[in-house]
Amino acid sequence: MIKSITRTLGLSALALGTAAGALRAEDTVKVGVLHSLSGTMAISETSLRDVLLFTFDEINAKGGVLGKKIEPVVVDGASNWPLFAEKAKQLLEQDKVAVTFGCWTSVSRKSVLPVYEKNNGLLFYPVQYEGEEESQNVFYTAEAVNQQATPAVDYLLEQGYKKFYLLGTDYVYPQTTNLVLLEYLLSKGVPLENIGGGYRKDDSGKIISAGKYTPFGHTDYQQIVAEIKQFAAGGGAAVVSTLNGDTNVPFFKEYAASGLSAETCPVVSFSISEDEFRGLPADQLVGQLGCWTYFQSIKSPANKKFVKDFESWLKKSDVPGIVKEGRVTCSPMVLSYNGVYLWKAAVEKAGTFDVDAVREALKSGISFDGPGGTVTTQPNMHLTKNVFIGETKADGQFKILKEFKDVYGEPWLKGKFK
Repeated sequence: MIKSITRTLGLSALALGTAAGALRAEDTVKVGVLHSLSGTMAISETSLRDVLLFTFDEINAKGGVLGKKIEPVVVDGASNWPLFAEKAKQLLEQDKVAVTFGCWTSVSRKSVLPVYEKNNGLLFYPVQYEGEEESQNVFYTAEAVNQQATPAVDYLLEQGYKKFYLLGTDYVYPQTTNLVLLEYLLSKGVPLENIGGGYRKDDSGKIISAGKYTPFGHTDYQQIVAEIKQFAAGGGAAVVSTLNGDTNVPFFKEYAASGLSAETCPVVSFSISEDEFRGLPADQLVGQLGCWTYFQSIKSPANKKFVKDFESWLKKSDVPGIVKEGRVTCSPMVLSYNGVYLWKAAVEKAGTFDVDAVREALKSGISFDGPGGTVTTQPNMHLTKNVFIGETKADGQFKILKEFKDVYGEPWLKGKFK
């Protein structure tokens, strides 16, 4: 009898525990975070994990989304592109996340894309990219080429630069961006001999590759920097850099050691933000240029609050291994932050977490007043946003030199410049 009562009580407790678990599950919505927390891209991507967790906490403190608290599921892509696809599959098929925020490199995004399309998942992608893509399962808060690369070239041309050396990491984003830039520079009257880094033609004579490329994690830039120095010897030259990840550290160190400077041959970088400058000799790189849709130095109430709130969150954070000292904010972090709030607004407009309904809400045109100004969703799953040209200061921050207002995100540019 005692055994029977004990067994009954045990089953009741189990049932109560299961019911409580189900209740807890009903009160939350799972959201995926898919970034490299190890490997060559961790220098950039770990900060995106951090800002996403901050944003989830900020939203949860205000009641969550449709009355549900966000429950983050964080996985490590480990700078391993096939592993990204495996982790994406886990998030969608096992964890059943409503949305994922993640990826940095285009190769990681392209690795997971078939997984999201097969499962009709939704990925928010926050980092500048080459365009030539418009998936219904990706919302690109990222800068398109016309929101970063071409405005930067326009600025350099306005400043009187006539020669452009194209340098990048050997994968799809730099390769495609540089092909677009080659077309763009030629359309602006820059002769082919004034575009450095080399090019390759197919059997028909069509240029199929432009620029100089190095692998992820490359460390020896002595020969390339010597070539850049020779290219810049006559004056009027600039480097357009799509180097990605920690390979920027040895490049800029070699560049500084060679005697090159922002005065003799400036570098405009599309993958170096305030966050990466924490690992670079910033005092030796004063005057170098960046082009992003956000800089921490923007003076606005929304940005001041964002930076202050993120710093306060860092101090209180108990995320294992999180770096708390010397932290900064940057464009990919803000585009991640904006993405979460745009997703929240779309879910609330749709009245559901259903991906098809959320997608239609996003396409309808939703605006959010973010730290870099107002951003607005577009029917092509991209964002209209402000673009800024900045000059590096000794403290690793940027002095804003120029702003382009409300630039429409256009992913299809190849072949458009004549």
